[in-house]
Amino acid sequence: MKRLTCLIVDDEPVARKVIREFAGQVPFLDVRGQCENIAKLETALQEDPIDLVFLDIEMPRRSGLDYLRSAAGKPLVILTTAFPNYALDGYELDVVDYLLKPIALGRFLKAVHKAKDYHELSFGPTHDFSAGYLFVRSDKRIEKIELKDILYFEALGNYVMICTTGKRIIAYLTMKGLEVQLPQVQFLKIHQSFLVAIARIDALEGNMIRIGERQLPISRNYRMEVIKRIEERMLKR
Repeated sequence: MKRLTCLIVDDEPVARKVIREFAGQVPFLDVRGQCENIAKLETALQEDPIDLVFLDIEMPRRSGLDYLRSAAGKPLVILTTAFPNYALDGYELDVVDYLLKPIALGRFLKAVHKAKDYHELSFGPTHDFSAGYLFVRSDKRIEKIELKDILYFEALGNYVMICTTGKRIIAYLTMKGLEVQLPQVQFLKIHQSFLVAIARIDALEGNMIRIGERQLPISRNYRMEVIKRIEERMLKR
């Protein structure tokens, strides 16, 4: 079984000890080290590729959120904090999960199993969409969807709504799972809640993308990538 390599990042020794002890009870976790600040985290990541980081938010000099906003190609992240008001920030920054201190073992186990699922989706067998269609499970049916008909995907809690030219389908999927399975050349994430078909974009207007009659928001965390992908297809003088 592939083990997830981990780092624990927290300026409080007691908090690091708790996570270390919990991780020791999970066979698929391999804790490679502990860091007390972001500078040491960045050094550790340069020396040893890591799959998962347990990241505290409130730390001296640079916070965990500061790191997430500036890091490129970061590993999977589970945020840990004593402050519940950071939940929305974590959601916007695409973390795997958000653990509130004091962390309960059951809640910790749920978070790391989610990280394991995400990692397997990212590095498991790739999907073959060369035939131009896919299947999704919706309620008690398995439905076929033509890729060319997909307009966008919208997150709805534990489900995803797939909007196509002819219908809307509610499927038990996650946005994270869709990101790593769908062909990136055809689909683009513009917001934590929206993944769009690039060929279906009708216009880019300020911080909004228009697809048909629907205006979809572009979040600040994805704007640069959206502009880059649009410019790749833009005619120049």
